[in-house]
Amino acid sequence: MAKLTQDELLAQFEEMTLIELAAFVSAFEEKFDVTAAAAAPVMVAGAAGGAAAAEVEEKDEFDVILTAAGDKKIQVIKVVRELTSLGLKEAKDLVDGTPKPVLEKVAKDAAEKAAEALKGAGASVEVK
Repeated sequence: MAKLTQDELLAQFEEMTLIELAAFVSAFEEKFDVTAAAAAPVMVAGAAGGAAAAEVEEKDEFDVILTAAGDKKIQVIKVVRELTSLGLKEAKDLVDGTPKPVLEKVAKDAAEKAAEALKGAGASVEVK
């Protein structure tokens, strides 16, 4: 197999949808036992000199996970599209494939607003 250059890899990633890219990142993390977000907290902890800095960093980011679409699936798809700027097919696939993260690593207030909007549409949501 020919080795791809960084530019060739980036060109491939540009063609992927957000959901495909998120699935790739998850598979990469599992394959190599790494976390994509681990670099920033580690650098912060190293610079600040303690686990407390890394702990504070983790609490600033929340994931909004759609656990069930509920009875009003179309309304939930509309809200997912508004929150993520996904196309209709991608949003429908996300809602059909629950549980799935709708938003990842967002601020607490943004996560709460997204969760409220999804719950208002009839979905079951977790904020982690």
